[in-house]
Amino acid sequence: MTTKSEPAQPVTVKCLVWDLDNTLWQGTLLEDGEVVLADAIREVIVELDSRGVLQSVCSRNDHDLAWARLESLGLAEYFVLPEIGWGRKSDAVRRIAEQLNFAQGTIAFIDDQPTERAEVTYHLPEVRCYPAEAAATLTGLPEFTPAVSTVDSRRRREMYQAGFRRDAERTEFEGADEDFLRSLELVLRIGRATEEELSRVEELTLRTSQMNATGVHYSDATLRALLRDPNHEVLVAAMSDRFGPHGAVGVILIEKHSTVWHLRLLATSCRVVSFGAGSTLLAWLGGQAYRAGVHFVADFRPTDRNRMMEIAYRFGGFDDEPCDCRAALPAPEVEGIERLHLLPAEWSGSATTRLEATDVIGAPATGLEAAR
Repeated sequence: MTTKSEPAQPVTVKCLVWDLDNTLWQGTLLEDGEVVLADAIREVIVELDSRGVLQSVCSRNDHDLAWARLESLGLAEYFVLPEIGWGRKSDAVRRIAEQLNFAQGTIAFIDDQPTERAEVTYHLPEVRCYPAEAAATLTGLPEFTPAVSTVDSRRRREMYQAGFRRDAERTEFEGADEDFLRSLELVLRIGRATEEELSRVEELTLRTSQMNATGVHYSDATLRALLRDPNHEVLVAAMSDRFGPHGAVGVILIEKHSTVWHLRLLATSCRVVSFGAGSTLLAWLGGQAYRAGVHFVADFRPTDRNRMMEIAYRFGGFDDEPCDCRAALPAPEVEGIERLHLLPAEWSGSATTRLEATDVIGAPATGLEAAR
């Protein structure tokens, strides 16, 4: 007997793009002069923002007049990368997706005009389009309801806005990249995950594929169990600079053995690759292993998306050289796992980033000389 399978969960919307006239507000700004914002629409905008869904604007309007109206309504701050002008809406939506580096399937567009929705659908078939009359119901739809809600997701819009300011300054900066990074006053904080932080860790492993060393995703329940295991370290890395917080940017899972530390998971956010967060984490971990007197072995499973992570490992000194220390490790969890080896060296710190890190060394290991 066959049973009916449950429908698949739709891909979560990461950015909703609003039309303005007769969609976000009631009326046509250039014709009516005065437009009205319904309380229900304001509530949708605020609620989606709190869930970490970014929002933008795509409207045929006079830019300065429309933006001034959004400011007077107290809504301008909620919208990133607004596209207000007279070009094709599909072009505007495409630019928003590209600047956010979001797949088109994670973008939604809402407009009162069927012809505008059809034009976007024709050129961008993966973008989900909604009629204006659906606006008040969006928060009840599963695609607008992320699986987890965290501190970072609730301030995602603010972090992206800080990122745009940071990128603008980087474009204008005339010195070397290292000098620019020093000018940011970067701080990387590494500490043991708390119960409250675990949802942030799970979200990071779910959202990160390019900088996930194994592609293995750990559930909240699994991570909570490992938190209570004295042989494991579950670490969270967060970054900030003078523009504001980057939020949680890395998760590390280490299993400790007497002669070797096993790095089972390293996942870092793609948005901090250019700030050297991944390489700094690896260098710090190597320094910790050196002080503990152990070898360091990292799991890595090559995929078509995580080439950058492999480069970070190789750049950090990890290799395929044989070593007896691997014999202490259990079999890999999934097929295709490679075990990269590092004989750690002392680490003297970062030239661009200040670290505030928990010491995870613990008791000295035994039997190291035999492993060497």
